[in-house]
Amino acid sequence: MTSRVVVLTGASSGIGRAAAGAFAARGDRLVLAARGLAGLESAAASCGGTPLMVPTDITRAVEVEALADAAVEQFGRIDVWVDTAAVMAYGKFEDVPAHVFDRVVATDLLGPANVARVALRRFRRQGRGTLILCGSLLGHITAPQMAPYVTAKWGVRGLARTLRQETRDAPGIHVCMVSPGSTDTPIFTSAANYAGFVGRPPPPVDPPERVADAIVRLADRPRADVSVGAANRVMEFGFAALPRVYDALVGPMMSRLGLSRRATAPQNGNVFAPQRGSGGRPGGWSRGAVGATLGGAVGAGTAVAALALRKIRDAGVSSSR
Repeated sequence: MTSRVVVLTGASSGIGRAAAGAFAARGDRLVLAARGLAGLESAAASCGGTPLMVPTDITRAVEVEALADAAVEQFGRIDVWVDTAAVMAYGKFEDVPAHVFDRVVATDLLGPANVARVALRRFRRQGRGTLILCGSLLGHITAPQMAPYVTAKWGVRGLARTLRQETRDAPGIHVCMVSPGSTDTPIFTSAANYAGFVGRPPPPVDPPERVADAIVRLADRPRADVSVGAANRVMEFGFAALPRVYDALVGPMMSRLGLSRRATAPQNGNVFAPQRGSGGRPGGWSRGAVGATLGGAVGAGTAVAALALRKIRDAGVSSSR
């Protein structure tokens, strides 16, 4: 294997932390970036070796540029740049404060744009490089009470597609996107929340290492878009092919599967600053931990689906009279 220089933004927790470990195991040289130094130190310790740590807020273009400068000064080049930094906010659109909505979009959409701008300029100078952006299943479908995150991830998907078109003249430069479904990361419990209940990933839930493995494979053999999640294609099909059924089901299913029963007061979570104590590790949402919830949800979903289909059928009959 050839050692690469890999920059990871969002490296202190979740998918980014798992990806850092996967690249480290491969023998690559790492530059780890996130907002909080404590989280970076924990991630670096879990990787072993001596990765370069650069505290960086990707919403600040000047800090992203400084990160690239530090990487090049230390290692001479950047071969792969992976951006997984993200925050989330729960609540109906009108209940989420405007400044929280704006900050989620700034982090999850304008942040990747800052990363892409800096990375692609470096890659142009080098004549090669691979940019891997982290999208989401929610960049392909929608879900209520997650409007800021959905808006941003749809934007990232459009950004990645456009960048691929604009780099067709540079065969050594690759723009890739990984789109995870439900993944066991701290983002759900650290999210801003105006929904009244702590969020959780709906089942089936994958470990972050599965997404990390997909990211490393993209770095090895670049592809445009990789989806990671057992339910992703089913959800995308329902969203596109059965929109009326999907819209009737997604609200009840979100309440049943996407929100826990643990109440919470309105709060900003980690949207504006890192939270202490999470350590960036998974939140314990394994497939087994949500199995019982899934079983109950299937029954509830079946009932809701039957009701939705009956309403659609009745509406069709009424309109034909």
